[in-house]
Amino acid sequence: MQFGVFTVGDVTVDPTNGREPTEHERIKAMVTIALKAEEVGLDVFATGEHHNPPFVPSSPTTMMGYIAARTSRLLLSTATTLITTNDPVKIAEDYAMLQHLADGRVDLMMGRGNTGPVYPWFGQDIRNGIPLAIENYDLLRRLWREDVVDWKGRFRTPLQSFTATPRPLDGVPPFVWHGSIRSPEIAEQAAYYGDGFFANHIFWPKEHTQRMVGLYRQRFEHYGHGSADQAIVGLGGQVFMRRNSQDAVREFRPYFDNAPVYGHGPSLEEFTAQTPLTVGSPQQVIDRTLGFRDYVGDYQRQLFLIDHAGLPLKTVLEQLDLLGEEVVPVLRKEFDTLRPAHVPEAPTHGSLVAAAGGAKDGTVHAVDDVTGKAPGAAR
Repeated sequence: MQFGVFTVGDVTVDPTNGREPTEHERIKAMVTIALKAEEVGLDVFATGEHHNPPFVPSSPTTMMGYIAARTSRLLLSTATTLITTNDPVKIAEDYAMLQHLADGRVDLMMGRGNTGPVYPWFGQDIRNGIPLAIENYDLLRRLWREDVVDWKGRFRTPLQSFTATPRPLDGVPPFVWHGSIRSPEIAEQAAYYGDGFFANHIFWPKEHTQRMVGLYRQRFEHYGHGSADQAIVGLGGQVFMRRNSQDAVREFRPYFDNAPVYGHGPSLEEFTAQTPLTVGSPQQVIDRTLGFRDYVGDYQRQLFLIDHAGLPLKTVLEQLDLLGEEVVPVLRKEFDTLRPAHVPEAPTHGSLVAAAGGAKDGTVHAVDDVTGKAPGAAR
């Protein structure tokens, strides 16, 4: 099972002192968090994609490429790649390039985002959100798996004899998760292709997440990818820890009350009772997280949100120390013990290459316009 952290990259005032970081400081802090995640033994760092204040991660591939150059083991993921408003050709080429630079330590989480105005900013209509997600992803898969693509659709210009470059590393595209908070159509899409489904697991009670994951598992089996309990599931979650639970609640309360994503609404106590948000001791985080398995079954990836709402970098790094030293080792051992042998582990580039029968050079050489032959072909 993979454990890691994800960030939404918000630039938020610290409510305890009124200080707001600059965009530069926030971007650098996200890099520091990723490096710390590898240092403490976590498996994954994931970044969101946003194109509006108060968020800064508008270019995930730029950030992930920089982090890849400074790490050796950490798997880099998106917490959302906007499949609706990004051109699938650009996604195919950008993430294949990143895959090569990171030696395969890359996967993607496709999503529609939660910012309505992003659609017209990129020339799209929000009323086409679901159809865009379906059409664009279908094209993206073909671009990664077919050397030459002829394609015509509803939302972009046709492609004629198009080859996306570079080709995926070892002939194997990055693994794809489909992320959603509330849309059963996205669970269906993930199941249809046999991809992973990532339930964001914030804002909603466990019964909602249980239904979404249950639908995905049922449809995964329906499409013949394996039994329902072999479907690839990931969960998000939000935590704040101190060794003493009362200290955690007291320290986190002002950040919660003013957070851009859930502040000025239900109380901290109401939110922690009705959603997976856990504020307390490391043992409380362990117990709560182990309990997720009771209603979603065995799953493959757990990502924690720990750096939002204006929390200072020093505090976030302390959270990572607690995760790496006290929480994740216990969770890893317990989940591995509980998982039946027939339930797969989290996909990696290595496991996908092995499943494909080994690495293949995906390079596509240009054909000479005069002779019709590729370079090096027999004369």
